[in-house]
Amino acid sequence: MRRQNTLVLWPVYFDSTKSRGEGRKVPKNLATPAPNIIELKEAVEKLRLKYEVVPEASHPRIPWLKTGMLTVEKKDSKNKLMKKVAKQLLKLREGQQASKKT
Repeated sequence: MRRQNTLVLWPVYFDSTKSRGEGRKVPKNLATPAPNIIELKEAVEKLRLKYEVVPEASHPRIPWLKTGMLTVEKKDSKNKLMKKVAKQLLKLREGQQASKKT
């Protein structure tokens, strides 16, 4: 059941390998290749938002793939929130790349 003060975020919203028609919602320059629910959770945690993970959920367009989803407290518009999360995902990936090089 949807709550009035929450937004649903799917990993496909932030996937740079997907087109807008396939479900990506953020601009390509903010998207990350194949993000997973764990990375999405970490990004939302860094933004200090309240969230709930639904790990076995599947996006309506791809019901055969259980990607999981997050319900996040609504503090901004969905568009602003998705852009903040996308930027945080990029920072997380950059940090992972830097730690692999050392």
